[in-house]
Amino acid sequence: MKFSPTIAPSILSADFARLGEEVEAVVNAGADWIHFDVMDNHYVPNLTIGPMVCKALRAHGISTPIDVHLMVKPVDRLIDDFIESGASSITFHPEASEHVDRNLQQIRDGGCKAGLVLNPATSLSYLEHVMDKLDIILLMSVNPGFGGQSFIKSTLTKISAVRKLIDDSRCPIRLEVDGGINADNIGDIGLAGADTFVAGSAIFNQSNYKKAIAELRKKLDTDS
Repeated sequence: MKFSPTIAPSILSADFARLGEEVEAVVNAGADWIHFDVMDNHYVPNLTIGPMVCKALRAHGISTPIDVHLMVKPVDRLIDDFIESGASSITFHPEASEHVDRNLQQIRDGGCKAGLVLNPATSLSYLEHVMDKLDIILLMSVNPGFGGQSFIKSTLTKISAVRKLIDDSRCPIRLEVDGGINADNIGDIGLAGADTFVAGSAIFNQSNYKKAIAELRKKLDTDS
């Protein structure tokens, strides 16, 4: 199954003093999803936002899919909290889970899309026995924990390998990439097989969000 290109601005790069307005602005500018980075100062060396912020965005009127990326350990309690707070999809790192299969089913049972996140050096072997329980595979193209990092080019090879796994499985799984994506490299990332693109500073650090998102889409169209 082929998905249309999906642009998911990461609110890690947004102005947190006016987060509701920022999210509303990128949605109006053409964002497909909102990428929601959750860090715990334990699994990764940073501390960000939690379920209350997700719930607040829903209360603000944001109806766009919220793509929650859990960089936390353990994941069990926060999965339930984010389901209750209005998440649309929840992804987590297999190294942060004692029971990967169970946590994937927990997410799906709560009505959300479920996915695994693989760091740059994480083996694809984690995917082997759970392809039928995945809606998303998220590949990190930077090491998790901070925004504004540069894209790790070797990720392109990994994207191609995961694309083959997805195609061979015949499962309807999105291939998402997060880290250092901008107008200069998004075309190559799409050609390698990704269909969902997380962009933080490439959108939120620009003066015109609509123009920034349009430029990303243009590069995908041009290089397809």
